[in-house]
Amino acid sequence: MTYTIIIPKSVQKQLDSLSDIIRNRILEEVVQLAEDPRPPGVVKLRGYDCEYRIRIGDYRVRYEISDQDSVVILLHCKHRKDVYRS
Repeated sequence: MTYTIIIPKSVQKQLDSLSDIIRNRILEEVVQLAEDPRPPGVVKLRGYDCEYRIRIGDYRVRYEISDQDSVVILLHCKHRKDVYRS
């Protein structure tokens, strides 16, 4: 089953602010979430029903999975020191 990946405008701005090398590395991992939204190394975040994060170097991508709709929604893509701050 293939999932649809949704990148909201706010997350796209976060990606656009990164260097090309880092952005391309993150986007390669994000594209793979369409095939397997829970790859090895993914961490389910405590306190949330469907929220996960993947680690890509010093950056973290937080996302939500809707299995009913086959959708992965990116929530944040930030440096590890900033991603958990609201």
